[in-house]
Amino acid sequence: MSDTPADLLGIRADLLQVLARGALTEDTARPDAVAKLHARGGRTAREHIAAVVDPGSFVEYGRFVTGAQEDRRSVDELLDRTVADGIVGGLATIDGRSCAVLSYDYLVMAGTQGMRGHVKTDRLLDVIERLRLPTLFFAAGGGGRPGDTDIPLASALDTPTFAAWARLSGKVPRIAVVDDNCFAGNAVIAGCADLIVASDRSSLGMGGPAMIAGGGLGDVAAADVGPLEVMAANGVVDVAVEQADVEEAARDLLGYFLGATPTWSAPDQTVLRTLVPDTENVAYDPMPIIETLCDAESVTVLRSEFAPELVTALGRIEGRTVGVLGNDTQYVAGAITADAGDKASRFLQLCQANGFPVLSLVDTPGMMVGPAAEATAMVRHCSRLLIAGAALTVPLVGVILRRGYGLGAQAMLGGSTREPLLTLAWPGAHLGPMGLEGAVRLSMRAELAAIADDAERERTVVELTAHLREHASALNVARYGEIDDVIDPAQTRGLIARLLEAAAPPPPSAGGAVDVW
Repeated sequence: MSDTPADLLGIRADLLQVLARGALTEDTARPDAVAKLHARGGRTAREHIAAVVDPGSFVEYGRFVTGAQEDRRSVDELLDRTVADGIVGGLATIDGRSCAVLSYDYLVMAGTQGMRGHVKTDRLLDVIERLRLPTLFFAAGGGGRPGDTDIPLASALDTPTFAAWARLSGKVPRIAVVDDNCFAGNAVIAGCADLIVASDRSSLGMGGPAMIAGGGLGDVAAADVGPLEVMAANGVVDVAVEQADVEEAARDLLGYFLGATPTWSAPDQTVLRTLVPDTENVAYDPMPIIETLCDAESVTVLRSEFAPELVTALGRIEGRTVGVLGNDTQYVAGAITADAGDKASRFLQLCQANGFPVLSLVDTPGMMVGPAAEATAMVRHCSRLLIAGAALTVPLVGVILRRGYGLGAQAMLGGSTREPLLTLAWPGAHLGPMGLEGAVRLSMRAELAAIADDAERERTVVELTAHLREHASALNVARYGEIDDVIDPAQTRGLIARLLEAAAPPPPSAGGAVDVW
């Protein structure tokens, strides 16, 4: 027997072939392509995955698959140019907790979706569903690839990937990451996810430049199809970050779905006593309240630029993930708009589906009113918030910070002050069926109209409003048993934590699909 190089290394020839073929799938096999991608600010699929998973934990699926283009390319070219058919995916751990990670690969035909890549994806999605694994999906890419020839196709509409990915909604948490152009089928992968993290070099759209031009809609640069500033403002993107931070943001966001953290620290709670202004006509930022109630450095705001009058955020209380709703009086006085109704209702669905308790911080004059507001379909959009609140089975805690008026306050509380497991109010809070002055002017319309002197009429309004204000005070509302307690703000976090301890953990997948509206 002659000595071959494999024999001399003590490696069988068949194993050496596997190792050599495996080396072709690594980024190091394509240094020029990697350098070109890096030069334009991109990262490879393997770099994305390595940046988020624990070292040595990645179990890859379908590493040796190549593109279905043997009628057009040699095997050597397929091995070199269509590695893994443009998608790398598998199982891994993040901070020791199991998850799945997939990434389209811009090194392979701009991250387009090949037919064998779809088969790989479908296989992995089946495993994800069986194991109920939280999933990160780096979704950037150019959409479907028309150049595959080896699999006979006519319409290519029988591809099950999109339905399989969408079917996971409400079953496993799914976070999409977009840090480059993401069009057509790739955009659907992102859009069907529960949350989207996107970087400042992303562009999202249901059609890319070629499709736009093909539809006779003109020439549009890829970066101008759906830039981050547009997608953040319209609510498509949940977390907007700079390119350098995209993997860290994705990893942190997935962490909320991976269970409680064993260590945490609490901010000084006494500062809560001073964070709400004494008077109702002064706006304030609710974020210091949210960040104080939650564990230190644990809050991530979602969709901050969309419907800013309502804050939605994920945070932790004593290590446990909670969802936080809060009115922001810096925008339209904290009224519930049509967009806020959509934003809040979807957020409640997200919390319900993943078993997250909900903390609702209420300071609202009610639903937005007027012809301009009604033209935005207020009746439909704001009613969605009541539907979502009524469907909650996860613990809900309501805290009226200052104003709890009308249907807006009821919607923030799941439908009424009786719906939360605990409804609290802070000192100085007032509750009522509508804003107090408006209630006076409406209920006393005839009596006020009978007062001829304008100044006297307004003095009467002030006096009646002051009287109603006393009746509507949180202490008086508590005396009637319509809320559970009025507390020192510094007690809020402790009470919430004790209630969450008492609440039985929700069953897995407590809710249904998370509507992407």
